[in-house]
Amino acid sequence: MSRYFLEVSYKGTNYSGFQVQQNTGKTIQAEIEKAFSILQREQVMMTSASRTDAGVHALQNFFHFDTNSLLHLWRGAGDEGAAQFSYKMNAILPGDIVVKKLIPVNEGAHCRFDAVERTYRYYITRLKNPFLHGRAYYYPYQLNFENLNRFADVVTRFKDFTSFSKKKTQVNHFICNVKSSSWRIHDDQWYYEIKADRFLRGMVKGLVGTMLQLAKKNAGIEELEKIFASNDCTTADFSAPSHGLFLREIKFKTDIVLE
Repeated sequence: MSRYFLEVSYKGTNYSGFQVQQNTGKTIQAEIEKAFSILQREQVMMTSASRTDAGVHALQNFFHFDTNSLLHLWRGAGDEGAAQFSYKMNAILPGDIVVKKLIPVNEGAHCRFDAVERTYRYYITRLKNPFLHGRAYYYPYQLNFENLNRFADVVTRFKDFTSFSKKKTQVNHFICNVKSSSWRIHDDQWYYEIKADRFLRGMVKGLVGTMLQLAKKNAGIEELEKIFASNDCTTADFSAPSHGLFLREIKFKTDIVLE
């Protein structure tokens, strides 16, 4: 049995999330598994590295899967063969999902548990722009950029993110190690970037929504500190829409890829 990582990118607008779940609409995982079964004539169960919510986009995400079969049209070794597989998968997949790379890994490698860092960005636009529709949150209100960055700095001082996790989340704990948190400006867009070892359901949208609301009313950083200390998700604001959120990068342990 051989194990592979599958690097993917997608626009999440038309999907009910990343992972297959009961009683949901279309998902990224279901579309990729269906394309694989058409190409390989084999059913596989894929495991995701990061389970993005409905409407969230990804520039980089991963699955892993196991197979005893030779991958279809594997015409060469290494990158050449992997490129052939990706090309055929992309010919089957819808236009808003792309397979970027196929990576042979050690049999014990796990794309979720072996990930050591994930990076998300949330984009807002201060000006109405039809070309950013569906890819950034239109937020025309007066904001103090320096205040937003003070709030972002507060985020790095906490590890318990219970207040920023949606209810009915199946996790054993709410501890996240945030490595960086900041707001930046690029052209007409402002974006929030956060890097951490793990993220909870709704966490980034909760942080963004809360920071925007606090900045809008010119609150002090003690207001955000109180929300953290409350360990109560009803004190946070999860109203930031999904379409502004992008999973940008996932980093893994260095010893999982086959030579």
